[in-house]
Amino acid sequence: MMKFGIIMDPISNIKVSKDSNLKILLKAQERNYEIFYMELQDLYVEKGNPYALAKKIILKQNKESWFEFKETTRIPLSDLDVILMRKDPPFDIDYIYATYILDLAELKGTFVANKPQSLRDCNEKVYTSWFPKLTPETIITSNPYLIKDFHKTHKNIILKPLDGMGGASIFKVTENDPNLSVIIETLTNHGSAYCMAQEFIPDITLGDKRIIIINGEVMPYVLARIPAKGETRGNIAAGGTGVVQEISERDLNLAKEIAPILKQKGLFWVGLDVIGNKLTEINVTCPTCIVEIEQATGFSIADKILDSLEKKLKYE
Repeated sequence: MMKFGIIMDPISNIKVSKDSNLKILLKAQERNYEIFYMELQDLYVEKGNPYALAKKIILKQNKESWFEFKETTRIPLSDLDVILMRKDPPFDIDYIYATYILDLAELKGTFVANKPQSLRDCNEKVYTSWFPKLTPETIITSNPYLIKDFHKTHKNIILKPLDGMGGASIFKVTENDPNLSVIIETLTNHGSAYCMAQEFIPDITLGDKRIIIINGEVMPYVLARIPAKGETRGNIAAGGTGVVQEISERDLNLAKEIAPILKQKGLFWVGLDVIGNKLTEINVTCPTCIVEIEQATGFSIADKILDSLEKKLKYE
């Protein structure tokens, strides 16, 4: 029986109809895994050894009551076969401390996905800079004058923080936008914090496509998130509509160029965001959209994830 750990935000607060973590847990339960549920504050180190106060959990396919906690157990993380780190941003100092604890678990033989070091190294916005031929024109800076020069060159741009999620605090700035200065002040905290500026891609009207990669393998379907009327953000959390599509040849080629590098870095489950033919983000902390794809196509990315884990633990 596989001992399967997951670290996530409170399960009591999830959106049951589309939560990727719940889908994974239900599939793990079907396979008779022994499931250990953890939140960030449950991790600790004692005498150099990583532990958790983990809860045994039973999952239910019930929108009113979808989980039940059993006993809480003090468990060495080295006793677990696998730990999925599925905590949503913000990527703050406590998140970093948790990855140090997971480093210790990894050293003792537990497979941690995604790799703790790569979670620290590969910021979801900044890491796109490692693939400049695939991205829109981009600048990452805290300097207001550089951002204004970038805006003058590209006229219509997107400005966003480096640690956000779900479309939060993303601004489209048009050529003669009178709010440019105040937006820059807000995002950079008056020049003391980094943000990202990208050229605006008109193809956003066709959707911000989420491409899923599991252990270096590109999944055959994408979720194109179409912005609501009057919006430039496709994020579902910002009111976008999800449309499942077969991955195009162009997007498949783009993803295949990146996938081997992600696998090499121990990034087991990744979500690429692609607008038009440009890579805009590489989601490594808690990529989602697997429920929508399964509902539309019957293709289970959750099963693909668990199959890949089983193969990795058995053969590698």
